[in-house]
Amino acid sequence: MTDQASILVVDDDPQVREMLAEYLSSHGYTVLLAENGRAARAILAEQVPDLVLLDLAMPGEDGLSLARHLRERLDLGIIMVTASGAVVDRIVGLEIGADDYVAKPFDPRELLARIKSVLRRSRARTAAPAQAAGRRIRFGRCVLDLDTHRLIGADGAEIPLTSMEYELLRVFSTRPNRVLSRDDILNLTQNRDWDPFDRSVDIRIARIRRKIEDDPANPRIIRTVRGAGYMFVPE
Repeated sequence: MTDQASILVVDDDPQVREMLAEYLSSHGYTVLLAENGRAARAILAEQVPDLVLLDLAMPGEDGLSLARHLRERLDLGIIMVTASGAVVDRIVGLEIGADDYVAKPFDPRELLARIKSVLRRSRARTAAPAQAAGRRIRFGRCVLDLDTHRLIGADGAEIPLTSMEYELLRVFSTRPNRVLSRDDILNLTQNRDWDPFDRSVDIRIARIRRKIEDDPANPRIIRTVRGAGYMFVPE
């Protein structure tokens, strides 16, 4: 079931755009196509899709610049498409706040699974009941509301979270004062297709620390346990 979710495909390769349009449409998605960043911005000015599938290596405005623009302004899923072995771009993209990534050449079935996963997490985060009393967990200066899937700052304003950042906070909230290895985290967030030895978990935890810690360089809420993993220490 897609509930007519819409996906914006941004890729300068017309064959890739055509293939993805046909494949994703056959699985019930509404597909929008853009050949570059300027075309993508024109579409986004008219409508906001549920997810953007974003090629990073494009002429003109590159995918990293567009991903930063999207994350700062819109609440939607972002999946990056990187060249095989483009580790630096992938790391920077995750630091900007992309939800996931796939490397070219990719299997459309793997891409579809990642799309479903990001959409499922995004919808869970936004489909909260208006009257929710809230199961609330304090993370330093912030509060995570597990019912509304929102992170609230000390000033009462909502702090934007990607779907994966929320999943990480949720996992930590249920296991306080317990060391979680990267492998534990990947299992608990159901992201077993990631490599526990890459930097995906580390990058996202660094982003979370910038949001919840008074001094992200010396974290007290989500601590690093050298050689073992990470631990949530409630105040």
